[in-house]
Amino acid sequence: MDGYEKFKKDILVLTKIDLNAYKEKQMKRRIDTLIKKNGCKSYDEYVSLIKANKDKFDEFVNYLTINVSEFYRNKDQWELLDKEVFPELISKFGKNLKIWSAACSTGDEPYSLVMALSRHVPLNNIKIHATDLDLQVMAQAKVGLYSEKSIAGVPDDFKKKYFTKVGQSYQISDEIKKHVEFSQHNLLKDRYQTGYHLIVCRNVLIYFTDEAKEDVFAKFNQSLVKDGMLFIGSTEQIVNYKDYNYGKKSSFFFVKQ
Repeated sequence: MDGYEKFKKDILVLTKIDLNAYKEKQMKRRIDTLIKKNGCKSYDEYVSLIKANKDKFDEFVNYLTINVSEFYRNKDQWELLDKEVFPELISKFGKNLKIWSAACSTGDEPYSLVMALSRHVPLNNIKIHATDLDLQVMAQAKVGLYSEKSIAGVPDDFKKKYFTKVGQSYQISDEIKKHVEFSQHNLLKDRYQTGYHLIVCRNVLIYFTDEAKEDVFAKFNQSLVKDGMLFIGSTEQIVNYKDYNYGKKSSFFFVKQ
């Protein structure tokens, strides 16, 4: 299909999503598949479809968002968070930590953060700010219904305490849900809040170009307080972290200098 450059401009106007920030070959292949699935013969025809049909528009944004999510993903990193990072942050900043779960997808990560932090401070002290570009996955997150596979990594005591079996799925309790505040945010375009003690953004930036990635890492640094931490995914690395004013605590935890 021809006309991808024009399509990227149309999508930017329509959704505020800049497709130039994503790896082109990978993203174009995904989009072409979706367009064919919807029976459209050209990019222009598909743009007309998503302009006219809200469900198709939502489907498109949902498709762009990579949603591979599970609770306590990469367990050893969560153990480090539990044993070292949380105690360190609490000793420096007190019990009311300001935490951002960026690109939170279906909520597995922010809910995991609430549970993990509850080992250290009372639930009343916990408030996680969770954001994503995709309103559909955040709607799913607010419902809080998960597959057995998704919650496999949750510690047994939390599984018993905070999950109820509903058919083949598991519903997370309101007791955890009420400590997460969801809002829409585009990492590539929107303003970043400041004053965070911990920012968690995992396994999302691998889909961005190097330039977009660097921009996000720099903005995260500005969002953190001094000695605040950034927790990234096992698929990512910040090679030149010193350039963005980070020190390295471990392969996946970086400290604002």
